[in-house]
Order: sequence, then structure tokens, then C-alpha cells
Amino acid sequence: MDKTDNSQGTLWEVFIQANAGIPHKHAGSLHASDAEMALQAARDVYTRRNEGINIWVVPSMQITASSPDDSGAFFDPANDKPYRHPTFYKVPDGVKYL
Repeated sequence: MDKTDNSQGTLWEVFIQANAGIPHKHAGSLHASDAEMALQAARDVYTRRNEGINIWVVPSMQITASSPDDSGAFFDPANDKPYRHPTFYKVPDGVKYL
């Protein structure tokens, strides 16, 4: 049985943005026949108590992820670039959501 497309419809991943200026966070998954129905179902299931201001729905089949088994080799090039860490930068006063 294909877990992404069955009698319940396509499996969608739901991402919610709680407030303006902050990133969307994964809220969960749901089944729906199309994107519009997925948005409506996500609104009904994941934002019943005003938990968000924006919703993204993405078909699960469209998400590509790295493998935890390859994490060493995949992320190794970043280890020699310490300047990418925020400890080297001073955050100006008044900057929000950093």
C-alpha cells in the first residue's frame, strides 16, 4: 500500500506560521484529494484556536530529505566555516525574530 496516495487521498504535510516574521513550523499531516481541500482541512484541524496566520500544505511525495545515515559526509563541509555561526556577529538593537 502506497502511504502517500490511497483511498483517503494524497498525504499532505502541513506547516503553520504562528506570527508574522517567524518561520513556518511543521504541524502534522493529513489526507486530502487536492491542495484546496488540504488547506481547508489544515485550517480546520491545526488552527482551531487561532494558532496561526498562514498555512502551507505540501504533498509528502514532493519533499526530498537527506538521510540520517549520510549526515557526516553530507554536512561535513560546513565544519570548517565557523564564520557561519551567529556568535561572530553582533545583533543590532531592535532586530526581531532572529
